[in-house]
Amino acid sequence: MSEVDDWRAALAEAGELEAPIAAAIVDQHGDRGKRAIEAVAEERVKEYKDFTVVVGHEDEYIIEEGDCDCADATYNLDTDDPDQRCWHALAVEIAERIGRVDEHDMWYSEVREFL
Repeated sequence: MSEVDDWRAALAEAGELEAPIAAAIVDQHGDRGKRAIEAVAEERVKEYKDFTVVVGHEDEYIIEEGDCDCADATYNLDTDDPDQRCWHALAVEIAERIGRVDEHDMWYSEVREFL
């Protein structure tokens, strides 16, 4: 187990993704944590006027108030358990705490029309 008990609090305090915090995320969330960290590092967390979106390899996923519209979140996770999150929702949590959200001053619904 990593030396960080609460990665969310540690991340908010540190303001950056330090190795022990990253290890705690992976310890708690496994592959979902790894994928979330990668998405943040690759600047794939986008905030629009209406939604926060995480760009996946095959699609874009909308995250609203910690909930995601992906199949993993819909079918595999207990949405009442705050520790169970898909990698998209985890990426948003991480990016917000370290100021790594790519902000766009436009509506996602308008952008989606072009895709």
